[in-house]
Amino acid sequence: MSEEVQDLMDMKIAANNDTEEKIETETKKDSSIFDGLQIINVIYYSLLHIAAIYGVYVALFRAKLATQIWLPIFAALMGSGVTLGSHRYFSHKSYEVTTPVKIVLLIMQTMTGQNSAFTWAREHRLHHKYSDTDADPHNAARGFFFSHMGWLLTKKHPLVLQKGRTVDVSDLLSDKLIMFQHKYYIPLYVFWGVLVPIMIPIYLWDEKPWVSFFTVYCLRYVVVLHFTWSVNSVAHLFGNKPYDKRIYPVESALVSWITFGEGTHNYHHAFPWDYRVSEFSTLISLTTRIIDLLAYFDLTYDRKTASQQVVHGHLKRHGDGTH
Repeated sequence: MSEEVQDLMDMKIAANNDTEEKIETETKKDSSIFDGLQIINVIYYSLLHIAAIYGVYVALFRAKLATQIWLPIFAALMGSGVTLGSHRYFSHKSYEVTTPVKIVLLIMQTMTGQNSAFTWAREHRLHHKYSDTDADPHNAARGFFFSHMGWLLTKKHPLVLQKGRTVDVSDLLSDKLIMFQHKYYIPLYVFWGVLVPIMIPIYLWDEKPWVSFFTVYCLRYVVVLHFTWSVNSVAHLFGNKPYDKRIYPVESALVSWITFGEGTHNYHHAFPWDYRVSEFSTLISLTTRIIDLLAYFDLTYDRKTASQQVVHGHLKRHGDGTH
């Protein structure tokens, strides 16, 4: 990397950090703020979790062996819809894809049941821009439960709505495929996220419909949700900060294991454009390896990274000494 490019990268990092400091003074961190329950969401997630708990019993004692094998495989596929699609591509555009891959990512993202790619990416960009302040949808300063799932059970803080209108999503708005999925998300989700997962065991190995519903849909859905939510909670509260001790996000081996490498969160928030989401390539960084494999076949390209000079310079200035 040339000195000129390195200087530009350092300036970019400094600008991001300065922005976060200014926002921190604007948006008061107050864990006591509780803007009211969304009763419909509380009822929905309560029933969904009850169904998932029953799904554990069904998976262990009533499901066929093929369903028991398919369940974790399908859950892993849905997890990849979040990590490959929602997070690293649609939110950060940390790598580029061919049109066929984009369509597959949109289908996988739809199956996760975590809102459209547009909505997911918009909220995630808001999270990075105003990380762990009241303008952050899942502000970790409000505690573990709120950052894990409480933010989905309560009304949005006024600053989330206000600052959300300032996030740049012009690239998403100009993408016809992304906006098609956003416009028709509900019928697309009913088909790809509900009917297809339930019908596969029924048609391929004659599983009982109710067994398929409680295992492949309810149980799988809740497990993937909690794995995703752990990045917002566990990976913002419990761990070390080798790259930037000034921010909430941490390095969490546990989260990395259950999310295919998304737990190196202190690094990610310091260098959000890096498609690897980590300084090191490890066996558990499955998402990174999939992107690299697709790049080998020219299906992904323009993989963005942070240089070693930039990373080490930043951690020396701002890390907690645990690198």
